[in-house]
Amino acid sequence: MQDYQAVLEYIAEAVEPSFGKGKVADYIPALARVPASKFGMAVQLPTGESFSVGDAAEPFSIQSISKLFVLELAMSHFGDMVWTRVGKEPSGDRFNSMIKLEMEHGVPRNPFINPGALATLDLLMGLKGDTKHRIRNFLRYLAMNDAVDVDETVMMSELGHSDLNRAMAHLMKSYGNVEMDVDTLLETYCFQCAMTMSCKDLALAGLPLATGGYSSVHDGTILSAAQAKRINAVMLTCGMYDSVGSFAYRVGVPAKSGVGGGILAVIPGKMSVAVWSPELDQFGNSYVGTAALEMFTSMTHTGIF
Repeated sequence: MQDYQAVLEYIAEAVEPSFGKGKVADYIPALARVPASKFGMAVQLPTGESFSVGDAAEPFSIQSISKLFVLELAMSHFGDMVWTRVGKEPSGDRFNSMIKLEMEHGVPRNPFINPGALATLDLLMGLKGDTKHRIRNFLRYLAMNDAVDVDETVMMSELGHSDLNRAMAHLMKSYGNVEMDVDTLLETYCFQCAMTMSCKDLALAGLPLATGGYSSVHDGTILSAAQAKRINAVMLTCGMYDSVGSFAYRVGVPAKSGVGGGILAVIPGKMSVAVWSPELDQFGNSYVGTAALEMFTSMTHTGIF
């Protein structure tokens, strides 16, 4: 059996020259204060075994990784109806671009860019009950950690800098693809993005996507096998903003990133891997995290290609 702990420890040392080449997200002021030197990585196996290194137990703002979990929730309730509100194609533009959104009559390209995440959340908010509680409880269940919660400071910081997201929501509402009150939608969206989880939490939360929707660790079925397959496919083609091709070329697995510096990678049938390093590349993905995952899939021969 592969010695995953030894692999993680090797990677933690090998990525050190990569620090300083990226930039911590500063368009959300609360994120700009996170130390750039942080690095954590965790591996979760279907057997329940886990391995970690560095700051893997330290919670951080998951940001756009939350879009993956909200998509899971929406698909578990609505199935393929989700795809009547949002597409499955890469956008080729920045995650907060409005260019194609107007050209394509308010239907976002995929659920992992900001307008797509807003449309998916809008659908979920149509259910009875408190959507914030539903999202938080789902994340706590997946992470098996009741300490998973929102960072109110990050949430308010993000809400105060959400003019572009608000504009996208109003544009989609004008085309009938947003039904909720825009202010309520934006507040809930900032809430989901400001949830904090550690690499250990994320690796555990991503496990059902690696195991066909059923997780013996969670002792339950979170998604159908078909839904897990489809979400992995959309992650592979749309999960890393507009550098999905480069990430697939270098790392070769489905993954979802966030501007908090986290990346959750799924290796179907084998494991889930989470990495955190706050410095971002020009596309908004963790610079060191991407390098670490490239090393991991190369050393363990776990890329899907």
